[in-house]
Parts: sequence; structure tokens; C-alpha cells
Amino acid sequence: MRIALIQMTVTADKAGNLQTACEKLREAAAHGADIAVLPEMFCCPYQNDCFCSYGEAENGPAQAALSALAAELGIYIVGGSLPELAEGNVYNTSYVYGRRGELLAKHRKAHLFDIDVAGGQRFRESDTLSPGNAVTTFETEFGTMGLCICFDLRFEELARCMCLRGAKVIFVPAAFNMTTGPAHWELLFRQRAVDNQCFTVGVSPARDESAGYVAYGNSIAVDPWGTVLCRAGAEETTLYADLALSRLDDVRRQLPILSARRTDLYEVREK
Repeated sequence: MRIALIQMTVTADKAGNLQTACEKLREAAAHGADIAVLPEMFCCPYQNDCFCSYGEAENGPAQAALSALAAELGIYIVGGSLPELAEGNVYNTSYVYGRRGELLAKHRKAHLFDIDVAGGQRFRESDTLSPGNAVTTFETEFGTMGLCICFDLRFEELARCMCLRGAKVIFVPAAFNMTTGPAHWELLFRQRAVDNQCFTVGVSPARDESAGYVAYGNSIAVDPWGTVLCRAGAEETTLYADLALSRLDDVRRQLPILSARRTDLYEVREK
């Protein structure tokens, strides 16, 4: 299963961002990608004052373009994420389209990015965004896949739920920053892969030092043993990772973490 990790530059021009994404998706299909993945907020600057104005309702123009392109190219598209306007709220939402352009999954970011690191990054998504309330998986001819967005990956419980549903790969459109990225990006993707004995794929926007929020970049794919299969730098690029899904069974047989779980013990009780 070939994955295209599209690390694109995101600008203030929504139409231009969408055009760039479509061009890179065509390029990914030409290089044999089965699944192409865009970054978090691929058509919107990652800023609270942009989320509402750049947002769109169900079946909006960016969603329609990705659906049509998936059908035209015959590939799966994990559509990064974009601001979704619904129910009077704004959500950070990822849409997944199948080879016929059908909507396979929609994940609203469940854990909002509200941090204040001393001497580093401060950001509060909850000032504008509302949280989703679902564990998201979807089906392909390759098996079950998992989907979450950026800060969601920090919560092992969510990753484990996807894994227990059968997810072989966890896709993560994400935009870590220059404080959290160097410290935790590779660590988290490798740890979630090892914890759940699955593949993890993280796709970031390219780094733009002039942006209000500077993304770390470093899009990455990791195998179930924790081996980094590919990793970008800061620049705009598309990486390709060929995932041998039989690797899951090999690793799980050699190191039986999932089958050895003691669910009878995993509860906090009063002493």
C-alpha cells in the first residue's frame, strides 16, 4: 500500500491552497499512491482569526473538489483538515474519500489544542473551535484505517480505541509547532506505533517562518516496530511510503503486547 505524504505550503489564499493541493494529489496518483494525505488546515492559515472566515459547511467547495478528484484519480484521499461550519460551531474536521469519491469518514478533532508552554508556544483552539466526540476508523480494501488530528495523537486512549477496532494505520494530519515539534513529534509517532503495533503516518504543512503560527514540518511514517520509514524536513515536498501490512502480524506475533493485555487490572480503584 503506497502512501503519499503531501507536505505543502499553506498561504492566506484559500483558492490557491486548494489548487496546490489538487496539483499535488494528481502528482501523487501519477506516482502510484493508493492513499494521499494532506496536512492539517491545508487551505487555511492556522490562526483563530481565520478559522471561521475560511470555514465551509457540509459539501463545501474544498470538500467537493477532493471528492471529485478522488473519483477522477481512483485513489483514497485523506483530506488533511479544514474548518467545518455546522450547528453554529466551527470544527477542525478531516474528510476521507474513497476511490469512487464517496465519503468514507469524517473526524472532528476531539482534543482541542490549548497550551501555554513557558518560554514557548501559546495557543487556544477552544477560543474558536468546538471539539468532536468520536473515535474514527474507515474501511479500505487494505483493511481498517484510523484517523485523528494533531493534538489527538497525544492521547493513547484514542489511539488504542482505533487499534482495537482493527486499525492497521493511524493517519494524522497535524501541525506541530517549533516548540512541541522538536521535543515530541517523532517521539509520539514512534511511541503510538510501538504501543499499538501499527503504522502511524503524520502529515504537516511545510514550514513558513513568516507565518503567524510556524509549523514544524517533518511529515513522517513509522512502522509497527517503531522504525521511521521516511521523514521530511521543513520544506515543501511529497514523500512516498510503501507499507507492508503483513508487518503488523509479524510484530504482534514476535512481541505479543495486544494479546497479553490485562484488562481485568486496568482500572483505578480506591485503596
